[in-house]
Amino acid sequence: MLRHPKVLDARTTLEEARAALTNDHIHMVLLTEGSTLVGTLVRTDLPHPIQGSGHGSDQGSDPALPWSTLRNRTVPPSTSADAVQELLIARGLRRLAVVDHDGALLGLMCLKRSRTGFCSDEDVASRAWSRRPAD
Repeated sequence: MLRHPKVLDARTTLEEARAALTNDHIHMVLLTEGSTLVGTLVRTDLPHPIQGSGHGSDQGSDPALPWSTLRNRTVPPSTSADAVQELLIARGLRRLAVVDHDGALLGLMCLKRSRTGFCSDEDVASRAWSRRPAD
């Protein structure tokens, strides 16, 4: 389980959520109020921007939270890794948030692309380190 997943504030806009999901390693945006998970977003949850509406808006400044869900996207910490892996594969997802009984975000289970195991905090740190510009 990733113990420090990237989170966005519950007031995140659609534009900010779309921007976060342009990173090919981010499959789910976690929206929080304090330590409480209040919503999750995947690419298919977001509405398509309205292009050329003549109103000067493409919904980008609208809040993302109404488009989010927690249904089928969380598990309690007592769920085994094998059970999480089965759920993810059955649901066609690669991420499930781990929340306690009060809804506090504890971490994120991230199924590797190969679907044979889970990403670790070390994997994420290594990717971040490798993307740093050379000095």
